[in-house]
Amino acid sequence: MRNDHFYRDSWVEINLDHVEYNIKQLAAHIGEDKGIYGVVKANAYGHGYVQVAQTALDAGAQALAVAFLDEALHLRKNGVHAAILVLGATRPEDAAIAADHDISLTFYRKDWLEAVRTQRFRKPLQLHMKLDTGMGRLGFRTEEEIHAALPLLDVPSLHLEGVYTHFATADDADLAYFEGQRSKFDKLYKSLQKAWPHPLIVHSDNSAASMRFAADESDFVRFGIGMYGLYPSKIVKEEHPIALRQAFSLHSKLVHVKQLEAHEAVSYGATYETNKAEWIGTLPIGYADGWIRKMQGFEVLVEGKRMPIVGRVCMDQCMVKLDKAYPNGTEVVLIGMQQNAFISMDEVADWIDTINYEVPCLIAARMPRVYKRSGRIVEVANALSPGESL
Repeated sequence: MRNDHFYRDSWVEINLDHVEYNIKQLAAHIGEDKGIYGVVKANAYGHGYVQVAQTALDAGAQALAVAFLDEALHLRKNGVHAAILVLGATRPEDAAIAADHDISLTFYRKDWLEAVRTQRFRKPLQLHMKLDTGMGRLGFRTEEEIHAALPLLDVPSLHLEGVYTHFATADDADLAYFEGQRSKFDKLYKSLQKAWPHPLIVHSDNSAASMRFAADESDFVRFGIGMYGLYPSKIVKEEHPIALRQAFSLHSKLVHVKQLEAHEAVSYGATYETNKAEWIGTLPIGYADGWIRKMQGFEVLVEGKRMPIVGRVCMDQCMVKLDKAYPNGTEVVLIGMQQNAFISMDEVADWIDTINYEVPCLIAARMPRVYKRSGRIVEVANALSPGESL
């Protein structure tokens, strides 16, 4: 790939058609009575905040969710006007900024409400109450804590919009803990309803729960990893409750090809030595791009054939053992499809002993993102040249 928006031979491609497809698959699965929060925190899991957010909304998501206020403000500044919920912690002193920009905040402590309720806002602040039913992160844990906090909401500047929890094991084979969390949430929510008889948005289901337990009673689901075409666990992937299409692929090109003689070493530490004369290709991608040192030994695709990474992955480069000489400029796929071969995000995650969520998040901001629709480039986002697009 060559264009005037970046000047290196490594890039990410995001298939926005696949994001749209995944949203529509879930919408059909859960039915018309439920809405979808498209979760676009962490730069949309490495895929791109604004591009994924707009695609998700156009595909039928009714609202967005992020982790921090900064992320919500970034979306607002880039023309995203849909409802946005901040799922993580926000400082009380920043609540007015959220209110000014019509951004809903999560609260999970009484003292946070005490610090916020005395402030003056130009617009009412929309709030969601987080209940901790077993995740152990944020949230009210008991009926007593909930009832102690509710009176603090009785001011015109605050509006309780929703209530939710987060399931820790909805993607597991053993559902006992999940069922316990769901039972606890039902109990806490019923107690809340008695003390606060006003309409609330209820959203408990993450990607795993929304795909596996679509009949659950809730107003919204939070679609995170599934929106990007990745299943939350091997269990969910095997169950295959809905079809998903991976949206993220990682590409590079050979920038140097040479033949080494037998017993020559490759890369730092001389950890790889040729057994015979071998063709070695260099790729301009390394651990500073998120293609970490553990990728040594992993295979990439060259003309649809798997070739191993040899020697240690460097900060900006890595080397591949080739089956023959290839021209400089030959495209290499590190994640994704080439001809009839495919390297999935799950395969990369298994190699580095992590989950698929982490892999696209690892790919650094300096790596250009190329967005495609119907096979055509519609936008190029380059963090080193911000503001440029086609």
